[in-house]
Amino acid sequence: MGSYRTARKAVLRRAIQVFRRLPPKVRRPIVRLGTPNYTIGSVVLLRDHDDRLLLLQQPPQPGWSLPGGLLDKHEHPRDGGARELREETGVALPSEALTPIVPNAHVNPWVQEIDMVFTATVDSDATEVQVDGVEIQEAQWYSLDALPPLTGPTFRLLGRAGLVSGEGTPERPNYAVTEPEESP
Repeated sequence: MGSYRTARKAVLRRAIQVFRRLPPKVRRPIVRLGTPNYTIGSVVLLRDHDDRLLLLQQPPQPGWSLPGGLLDKHEHPRDGGARELREETGVALPSEALTPIVPNAHVNPWVQEIDMVFTATVDSDATEVQVDGVEIQEAQWYSLDALPPLTGPTFRLLGRAGLVSGEGTPERPNYAVTEPEESP
């Protein structure tokens, strides 16, 4: 067993020496091949003053989802959230109006996705929502106690944000989130 470990260490040491001698243009692709790649997007929890949430119907998916999408290369997540909100709903907010929720990054290692989640509040009576018609079929404000059937990712994200209970399902979200009881 000891000779195996010794031989393994010697091979690893030699491989590292060879790797370090390679030019950076050759090393970078080798590192990328051995490193997991994640897709990064931004999602916006847009609420109104009555604490209703703006949800979108995006065919062909069954269920309702949140405004959001993938970031462009070198795009800041907050800027991407504002851009996606504007493209999908016509609601133009400056990126500074988006506040990151805590925790801001929601990681799904199974599909290698990271969603950066932001929230903003608007006056729904003064905010005109216009769906793009290509990507979005319908947009509607929903009270947290009367949510429609949600997509699975939206249900999980709202659960991690503390807006729905894990006792429900995407088709029947349980929005009766209760505060933890204090122990005597």
